[in-house]
Amino acid sequence: MTYSELVAKIRSYTEVDANVLTETVVNGFISDSEFRILRDVDSDNNRKYAYSNFVIDQKYLNLPDDLLVIRSAEITSGSEIKFLQVRDVSFIDEYNQDNTVGEPRYYANWDENTIIFAPIPDTTYAIQVNYILKPAGLSASNTTTYLSQQFPNGLLYACLVEAYGFLKGPNDLLQYYENRYKQAIEGFSLEQMGRRRTDEYLQGEPRISRKQ
Repeated sequence: MTYSELVAKIRSYTEVDANVLTETVVNGFISDSEFRILRDVDSDNNRKYAYSNFVIDQKYLNLPDDLLVIRSAEITSGSEIKFLQVRDVSFIDEYNQDNTVGEPRYYANWDENTIIFAPIPDTTYAIQVNYILKPAGLSASNTTTYLSQQFPNGLLYACLVEAYGFLKGPNDLLQYYENRYKQAIEGFSLEQMGRRRTDEYLQGEPRISRKQ
């Protein structure tokens, strides 16, 4: 499903034309729906990795612009990979109060764009930050996305929930599309966080229980 197809479906399903559901309004529905899905499902397309090197005696590291949530952080010390432990900023500050240097063991979110480490790096260790990204949304200039191609029905249902809420439409229709979204997101979650992250060799083929 493309951007123009989704816009046309939203207007068609609600039977409201572009005079009311303007491009700006519909873009708001799409953006809100994308963020809802992003928070409901940890889909594989949103996983990304950033690589950098510490600066000696520098305890801060800037985060990628598209980062939403850090999954983990790891450093390379010699030939060994070590995962850092997340702590709060007060713990990091207390640890670093004497400007202790060494191999970093802990990190914390300093602010929206920066993480802080303890101990303060004593050499240029390689660091890898594994994170959930904030993907580029569907728009007139970005006509397809992973969601529009792999989860078009769920994206449409989420947009219709937004649209009927905006229009103050019939509550039964709003509830209908809310339920359709919940059914769709359950299947998408099973695919993304279940089947795509298992291996038939190790876990066996998925089994579906049948209700009697």
